[in-house]
Amino acid sequence: MKKPELLAPAGNMEKLRIAIHYGADAVYLGGKSFGLRNLADNFSAAELREAVNYAHERKVKVYLTVNAYPDNDDIADLYRYLEEVRAIPFDAYIAADPGVIEIIREISPERDIHLSTQANTTNWKSALFWEKQGVRRINLAREMPREGMHQVRQRTAIELEAFVHGAMCISYSGRCLLSSVMSGRDANRGECSQPCRWNYALVEETRPGEYFPVFEDQNGSFIFNSKDLCLLPYLPELIACGVNSLKIEGRMKGIYYVASVVRVYREALDRYFADPETYCCKPEWQEELCKISHRGYTTGFFLGPPKDIDHQYHSSYIRNHEFVGIVEELLPDGAIIVGVRNRINRGDTLEFIGPSLSANAHVLEEIITAGGEKAEAANPNQRIIVKTSFSAEKYDLVRREKSP
Repeated sequence: MKKPELLAPAGNMEKLRIAIHYGADAVYLGGKSFGLRNLADNFSAAELREAVNYAHERKVKVYLTVNAYPDNDDIADLYRYLEEVRAIPFDAYIAADPGVIEIIREISPERDIHLSTQANTTNWKSALFWEKQGVRRINLAREMPREGMHQVRQRTAIELEAFVHGAMCISYSGRCLLSSVMSGRDANRGECSQPCRWNYALVEETRPGEYFPVFEDQNGSFIFNSKDLCLLPYLPELIACGVNSLKIEGRMKGIYYVASVVRVYREALDRYFADPETYCCKPEWQEELCKISHRGYTTGFFLGPPKDIDHQYHSSYIRNHEFVGIVEELLPDGAIIVGVRNRINRGDTLEFIGPSLSANAHVLEEIITAGGEKAEAANPNQRIIVKTSFSAEKYDLVRREKSP
């Protein structure tokens, strides 16, 4: 068996560097148009070229998202956009709409095409159709269980990609109209406002201002929410299904999320292929995934249709750790320059995390600014000098356990 690719989100250049630092084999990103995450920072044409050069220098592949569903009025702009990025050596474009695929072939016939999950490929016959159209890879619909993945693998030679971690859209293969109706922002054109995450209540017509929660059970009113997907315990089964790429959701998530998830799945994949016979999913890996902001975890459709326990009936994310800084520079004397992202106080116990799953704790007995001044606290956008008894690398992250 060939080790699957670990595919990570890159919403901007910093996230791309972090994903690569923590072990991604490939990243997916979007330009300023025609992706499905237009509310992410995304990349200008110049930044796209920089991103591809940076990744390729480190033997990491880059896939460009062009998976929106354009209207007739968008076609001319789509031609201009694809011409603008034509010379950038992406490893593949990610597309969903047949018309977009046709335009890609007109402008960049040499470019591999990966079919987006938005195309909702849920059966082997559909996969076979796309294989005959020359599509290189299919990101299978999230609604497909492991038995379905296995059947597609048995009947086709096309590369298969599956989501393994991240937020679950409540709509069929992400084809949602809620955002368009409720906020005027079209999810299928990259502008989802995530109304499925909002808090809802009923108002009786003759009692304006009196709000009654919408109960599904005694736990609350969040009738749309899904828990987040996590297939870490089922990596051997995914690999046995013949999946070529394991995709992490989250181009709009922060760098702490990207780093934490990539490092766990990287370690798990490498451990499995080093010794499949004795492999097991370690509790500390799952503990690490619980240290990022999440809504509880579910296996989605992988084991079969979701049950009641796969839905989240309260609003709050689970957050027991918080990201506070990033290692920006290593000084000749061994000290570390930390860029502060959340307030840090003298006396805090900080945890430095790198690509390996080991973490180093450090009690911040004093705070010294980059200018050499002592302080009681450091605020976002400041840089501080930290002297530790252990070594760190550029792009290692710093976190702190949240107070109860």
